[in-house]
Formats: sequence, structure tokens, C-alpha cells
Amino acid sequence: MKEELCFLPATELAQCIRRGELSARELMQASLAQVERLNPGLNAIVSLYPEQALAQAHAADEKQARGEALATLHGLPVAHKDLFLTRGMRTTYGSPIFKDFVPDRNHLIVDRLQQAGAISIGKTNTPEFGAGSQTFNAVFGKTLNPYDTSKTCGGSSGGAAVALAAGMVPLADGSDMGGSLRCPANFCNIVGMRTSPGRVPIWPAKTGWSTLGVQGPMARTVEDCALMLSVIAGWDAKSPIAIAEPGSGFARPLARDFKGVRIAWSPDLGGLPLDARVAAVLAAQRPVFAALGCTLEDATPDLADANEVFHTLRAWQFELSYGEHLDRQRDLLKDTVIWNIEAGRKLRGAQVGAAEAKRTALYERMRSFMQRFEFLILPVNQVPPFDVDQPYVTEIEGVAMDTYIDWMKSCYYITVTGHPAISVPCGFTADGLPVGVQIVGRHQDDFGVLQLAYAFEQATGLWKRRPPIAAR
Repeated sequence: MKEELCFLPATELAQCIRRGELSARELMQASLAQVERLNPGLNAIVSLYPEQALAQAHAADEKQARGEALATLHGLPVAHKDLFLTRGMRTTYGSPIFKDFVPDRNHLIVDRLQQAGAISIGKTNTPEFGAGSQTFNAVFGKTLNPYDTSKTCGGSSGGAAVALAAGMVPLADGSDMGGSLRCPANFCNIVGMRTSPGRVPIWPAKTGWSTLGVQGPMARTVEDCALMLSVIAGWDAKSPIAIAEPGSGFARPLARDFKGVRIAWSPDLGGLPLDARVAAVLAAQRPVFAALGCTLEDATPDLADANEVFHTLRAWQFELSYGEHLDRQRDLLKDTVIWNIEAGRKLRGAQVGAAEAKRTALYERMRSFMQRFEFLILPVNQVPPFDVDQPYVTEIEGVAMDTYIDWMKSCYYITVTGHPAISVPCGFTADGLPVGVQIVGRHQDDFGVLQLAYAFEQATGLWKRRPPIAAR
């Protein structure tokens, strides 16, 4: 029974607690038991605080017994990405430089989750400073995919995705620059949403005006993602790009009629190399969108210069964010982080300016394209989960990759457009590896993205398939 609790949707768990059918302590005990049972073989949660979590669950039950008003996520366990400041919890950024760092404040997203009644149980694994879509680091080691422990779980929110897929927590947070919410969700058969820049305000932030990186929700279902977004989204004066729309709007029902809605279907985003196994899974699910009433057309936006824009702005941001560590503790940084920082130092002002101009032109082309189509459908990743001992993909279908992140173009091309996107379970390869589908919506139409993702999820039910390790 406890294990079954661990796989109930967060929306259902919240209702059970409110109705008095389940206590916060019972749920926390089940969650911690699942962590104890499965985490040693997966390494998803790297810093765990069970006594603190149980005490807070007991306090949540006492609050409910007194008849006090309950917040939206009252009593639900949550884990935080190890890039997010979490008061009193070790926060390492996956780096030996911060292996013993314990902050005295929270990131805003952590504050909002806790204020909404969620109970923090610990931190989830991430590559060093979130660099790369393969979760391993020198502090905690590698995180394994629960569907096949010889494979990667993706990244950089890899620990979060595995914790969700294995039933350790019902909700987890993450961040996304080049695909770090979408990639691990795709590799672990869960849901991860890259929100519109400013939808979830980021604070503290070294580059408060930047729109390249975002924070967002991860969960096992689309409804659970919407539930989480309802409390982490919304304006805050500490973020200069915060969207004014309140997060409560995401608590609305997601059901919608999609009859006649125009969708652009782009399996290779205009010529990107695509593993045949991923292509086959996506093609098999195309009829589902048609059955929902959508009008599908093969079409691809003009994303010329997206690669240059992403690499330039990413390098600039890496140098700004982590350059001081290169100067002081170079020997403690992994090679790809060093490469990205040094790439930023080689940039000239004119190059950064040109990248911003090209990004603006790219956005205008994307905006015009999305006037014709309400949604764009494409792969999340160009490959299925690969060997966990392989740091990154070096070639796809015989096409060599130039850098450690070039295999992520299907994600980071969307990043530079600034449009919201989500990864939803789409199927499995012949050998049982998860494959997701990426749904991209119009500018700041995060709710619309959730609606189509929900409709697809309801039609397929693929989220219900559990990883083999959870059934042992």
C-alpha cells in the first residue's frame, strides 16, 4: 500500500490529505521508505533530511487537526535540484568547490513551494553547475535511469526526473537552459516543462535580465505540473522580467476541445540528425493528435542562426557566472565547464551584440510561424537514453557532433525562441527505453501547452508505465 501511494498523482494525494483519508506523516513515511529502497541503486537524491521532513509532516498534520487553512501543496513531499539554494540543506551545485556548502537562504522557487505547504526532503543530483544533459559529477557520482540502469537519465535535472519516475516524490523542481527540464523528463517517462522566461521568477540571480535559463515544474502527470506551476509562477519584484499574470490561473481545468487546431509537425526540425528509434516512436503517435481533432501539417520554422545564438549567449553566461572559479580553482572544474568559460572569454562585444540581433530576428520569424500554427510538435531529444558511462553523444546517425551539447539542438533551438515547451511521455523503443514528445506553444502561452500535453497524455496513458526497478 505504501508503494502504491508513491505513484499516485500529486493532485490525488493533495485531495486525499484534505479529505482526511491520508495524513502528511503517512505520505512522508511512504516517500522516505521508497527513497531508502530505491535510491541506493539510482542515486537520484544526494542529500536527504528524513528527520526534518518527518517533523514537518507531523506539524502539517497538527495544523490540519486544528482546522487551520491548508495551502495548495499541504503535506506533499518535494525534492529540490542541487543548483537551488535551500536553507539548511547542503547545496553543492554538483561541484567539489561547494561540496560542503550549506546556504542560509532559499531560492525563490524553494520559498514558494514551502509556502504552498510542500515539505522538502532533500536535494536531487545534477551535473556540475548544470552543464550538460548527462547527470554525473565528482561529488556524488552518476545517476542511473530507472528504466535501464545501464543508461543515462539525461540532465541536468536528472536526479529530479529519476526521483519522480521511481516514486520517491510526487513533485520536483528543475531548471532549463538547453533542455535540462525536458531532456531528463524525456529519458525517464515523466513530464518536464520549460516555462516562458519570467513565468517562474528567478531569485537570487547573477543575470536577472537573462531569458536563456528558466526554472519550472517536473512531475509524473501534466495536471501535477500545472498544480506545481500554480504556486511557483507569478510576479515578484525581485525579478526584473517576472510576468505579471498570477500563478493561480494554472489551477484551472486543462480539458479543451482541439478540433481544427493547427499543428506544425516537424520530426527533424528541418534537417537535424535523428535516431531511427526516436523517429519511429514519434511517427507512431502522430495519429493521436489527429484523433484529438488537430489539423497536422509538416512544417518547420526558420531557425537559422539558432546554433550560433545559443552557443554565444551560453558561453557569455558561463563566463559571467563561473569565471571566478576558473581563476581560483581551475583544478576542481570539469573539462566541459572550463571549455564553456574559456569560450565566453574569447567573445568580443560585437559577437554578443550580433547574437542578440540574430535572436531578435529569429523570434520574429518564429512569431510569424506560430501565427499560422498554434503548436509545434517535434522530438525532445534526437537520441534515446545512451550508456551512462558515456559523458555525451558524439554522433547521431553517422553525423559527428562538434561539442558536448550539440546533440541537444532539438531542445536548445527552442530555448532561443523564448517559447514555452513541454516534454510528455510518447512511447518506448523496442528495448523499453522512454521517448518523449516536445510540444511548443505560442509566446507566453504556457497554459495552452499544458492543455495539449494533457489531452495527449489522457489519450495515451503512457505515464502509467512504471520503471522495472520499481516493481522489484
